[in-house]
Amino acid sequence: MISIATWNINSVRLRLPIVERFLKEEAPDVLCLQEIKCQAEQFPAKALAELGYVHQAVHGQKGYHGVATVSRVPITQIARHDWQANGEARHVGVEIGGPGKGMILENVYVPAGGDEPDRTVNPKFGQKLDFLERMTRWADAVDRPTLIVGDFNIAPLESDVWSHKQLVKVVSHTPIECEALQRFKDAHGWADIGREHIRDPQRYYSWWSYRAKDWQANDRGRRLDHMWASADLAAQSTRHWLREDARGWEKPSDHIPLITAFDL
Repeated sequence: MISIATWNINSVRLRLPIVERFLKEEAPDVLCLQEIKCQAEQFPAKALAELGYVHQAVHGQKGYHGVATVSRVPITQIARHDWQANGEARHVGVEIGGPGKGMILENVYVPAGGDEPDRTVNPKFGQKLDFLERMTRWADAVDRPTLIVGDFNIAPLESDVWSHKQLVKVVSHTPIECEALQRFKDAHGWADIGREHIRDPQRYYSWWSYRAKDWQANDRGRRLDHMWASADLAAQSTRHWLREDARGWEKPSDHIPLITAFDL
């Protein structure tokens, strides 16, 4: 049995206390963090190692983006894909277990895409679509049991947002983004683990804007964070759950952690 968590932490140094709280309460075997917003040498490696997460793969950059995977079980870093094609730190891939034998775990932070869903007037939106296209070409060649997790910055289903009608033209839920994500899904036949366990159309959100004065009362959430697996690996997932209460912790991220347990 192994448990894997993913969380866009929105600055790991600023929010280290809640990362530590989460690790003490949930104790996942592996935690994938996105938007760590620091260089590798600034990452709180010692603090996390003291909690047992001594195996670490950090791909950071100054002030922005960045991803890190920390683990209580041995991991080996095997990839840092530049799907943004500009050097930004948005991916780290590791292998859990022995070389050539274990599970591949990909940790990704897809660009948000700006405010206007039109690449002709908003280059950031074009970069997001191009990022997804590069991911799709990569997925075509995936030939081992793989789990890809992280902040995809897309809520693909109508039930993944608080109001499909009001958000269908808003970046993160537009048809062009959802179609691009579907192409990525089809490229490897990924199973959406979250929706395997929390079936559509059940409510399932992972992000609430900081702009909301009372995020719980308004509940204007979106499912931007995902855990997708190769079909054979997904079949071994035994449980998937959220820590929605983490959105209300002191100095919270605007995202919450997702956790999946596998019977491996």
